[in-house]
Amino acid sequence: MTANEASPALSLTPRRGAAERLSRMIQVPTVSAEMEQRGVEPFERFVALLEELYPLIHTTLSREQITDLGLLFHWRGIDSHQDPAVLMAHFDVVPVDESDTWKYPPFEGRITDGYVHGRGALDDKGPLLVTLEAVENLLAAGFTPARDVYLSLGGNEETFGDAAEAIAKTFEDRRITPWIVLDEGGAVVDAPLPLVRGVSAMVGVGEKGATTVQLSTRGDGGHASAPPTLTAVGRISRAVQRLTPSTFPARTPAAVTRMLSDFAARSRGPARLLYRALAASPWLTARVFTSLGGEPAAMVRTTVAPTMFSGGTAANVLPSQASATINLRIALGESVQSTVRRIRRRVKDRRVIVTVLEGGEPSPESATDNEQFALIAQAVGISHPAAHTTPYVMMAATDSRHFHRFAPATYRFAPLAMSAELRATIHGVDERVSISELERGELFHRTLIENL
Repeated sequence: MTANEASPALSLTPRRGAAERLSRMIQVPTVSAEMEQRGVEPFERFVALLEELYPLIHTTLSREQITDLGLLFHWRGIDSHQDPAVLMAHFDVVPVDESDTWKYPPFEGRITDGYVHGRGALDDKGPLLVTLEAVENLLAAGFTPARDVYLSLGGNEETFGDAAEAIAKTFEDRRITPWIVLDEGGAVVDAPLPLVRGVSAMVGVGEKGATTVQLSTRGDGGHASAPPTLTAVGRISRAVQRLTPSTFPARTPAAVTRMLSDFAARSRGPARLLYRALAASPWLTARVFTSLGGEPAAMVRTTVAPTMFSGGTAANVLPSQASATINLRIALGESVQSTVRRIRRRVKDRRVIVTVLEGGEPSPESATDNEQFALIAQAVGISHPAAHTTPYVMMAATDSRHFHRFAPATYRFAPLAMSAELRATIHGVDERVSISELERGELFHRTLIENL
């Protein structure tokens, strides 16, 4: 069957056992942050498991190993001269805090009460599974896509590793510009903002830049019985205190304005007037979102989060050095360079050295008035008919950041419905995914690939 023949998306019957296959994936502890303790064996075992679970993908698509933890599958389409589609996912997961109490063991992959439980169920083995399920099912139906499709799978996304970066560079080196890139990101959510009614499929059209800086200083050591006015620890503490949430100005990205326009059209009464006013005034939006705090505030400005502090060797010894690690999520329209300049100005202390440990630039914004975004919305209409596809800015970092430098149509969306409670389990406790959502997610990808 080809892309021009009868549509298989609704008529095709997916093979059974998706929940069981995800359970087996979860049972392999691919914790990239614990590579030194666990070694590469879990990752090698996971790659071998994929070959067992998806035989048609491995016999029909070509597979390249890029770095130790990157896999790139190539599915040739009817017209290989067209720019291809790239579907991304990662198979590593974050660690589990041993002090946390889970309802079911995090790496057991328990299937019960309509859910698959375990670390990675939502981030990102569930989204990975529904992509592979769709491809395997289409291959079983004899389907060939209209254009080439690549599956880009990384094994060190959670540790900001180089697998996806190397895969993206492979595309650049081969002078291949993807027509669309789709990675993890937003989800199907209910009531995405206060007063908004209905279900929204939130598609990230841009993402903030993940950057880590270190503030460090040195001081005179000595006995703590006769301290100076400001010790090294005190100097760093003062510097951190000066980096308040208002350090960076608030600006409204175009994606947020488009999101508000969409919400205005779907709201009634005072809510419609509010969102219409915000959509018409980016300056007002920035002020309102800042006052709301949390995720709304993070959409419109660079965030500052001190995460680590060190200094000193003993309780009664003056520290000769001290440092603090600051995690920043740089807003769209700003840069690492401008962010560091502002930090130095705000700290106002030449004895505090600001060092960029890891610099990630924010992405450009992908369009929403193009065929690619319409394709995503069309697939959502089949998999989640009640949901309205809406753009937004993603605060977290994804592997797709390595593509957005040269692929203008890069989007971030996991086709799974997630309540606020479920979203809180990502990187947290009792992570799980609904079995019915695995079915809908597979249908989303099957529809998307069919309609390329």
